[in-house]
This record gives sequence, C-alpha cells and structure tokens, in this order.
Amino acid sequence: MPPLLLFDLARIDLNAKPIFDKEAICRVNPQRFEMQQLDGILWYDKEKALVLGYKEVTEDEFWIRGHIPGRPLMPGVMMIEAGAQLTSFFFKQIHKEEGFIGFAGIKEAKFRSVVEPGKRLYLLGHIRKYVRRKRTSRVETSLQGVVDGKMVFEAVLVGMRV
Repeated sequence: MPPLLLFDLARIDLNAKPIFDKEAICRVNPQRFEMQQLDGILWYDKEKALVLGYKEVTEDEFWIRGHIPGRPLMPGVMMIEAGAQLTSFFFKQIHKEEGFIGFAGIKEAKFRSVVEPGKRLYLLGHIRKYVRRKRTSRVETSLQGVVDGKMVFEAVLVGMRV
C-alpha cells in the first residue's frame, strides 16, 4: 500500500493555468531540449516547503522509440530527473538560491506504476532539509509522482549548489 500523498491534491485546481509555465521555468532552470522535464508549477507553499509541478508526457518524448518498443514507458530515471528539476526550480525561484542546483544523490526510490505517453505526471515535493552555507547549499526533498490519481513513484533526492 502506498504512503499518503505529501499534500491533498483535492484542494488544488489541477486544471488551472500554471503560476509558472515552461517559459518561466526556462528562465530559472538550465535544462533544454530532451532534458527539460518540467512543464509547469501549479502551486507552492513557501512556509511549508511544498510544491506541485507537472510534466506532460507526450508521444514525442526522446525515449519512446527505445523504452519499450511497442509499449513506451517513461523511464524511472526520467521521473527522478523531473523531480530534481522541480526541486531546483523551487529553490532558485522561491528561495532565491544563486547558482546551479545539481543532482547529488538518491536516498530512496520506489516505482509503483508506469507512466505512458499522453498522461500528465504530477510532481509533489516537500523540502525536508535545507542547509544554506556560503560556499554550497544542500537540499533534501521528498518527491512523489502521481498519474490519474495514482502514485507512480516516490523518492528522496539530494541536491547541492554547484
């Protein structure tokens, strides 16, 4: 049985216009082309360190042809990358962290279901730990991915200002 969601999605309008769209994300995150895995931010709570973003999984994804021929499935590593980009955006845009927030590690990860083209992957994040130092900052984030109301992955990622 999956754990409870980090926050209640029912209290957020999932069809609302994003508060930060792809263009706004591009002004903050450096990933481009095939590696841009975050399409919008729908909601955040700075005080509680919560954020909700999404990735539109389209028929044009670069991995479609080879993962898995005849039944394309979003690779788990791409789900994790989308979550890492969510964390990076949150810190740079909301907390005004300077520099590049790099992916430093995965403390935990569990994949619970598949993500297929044509679906929207919601990314729920909760910043568990944030240490800001002069030379480098470190962030630990709990992440969950949800498709059609079902949790498809959960992870704890570590990021660092590089």
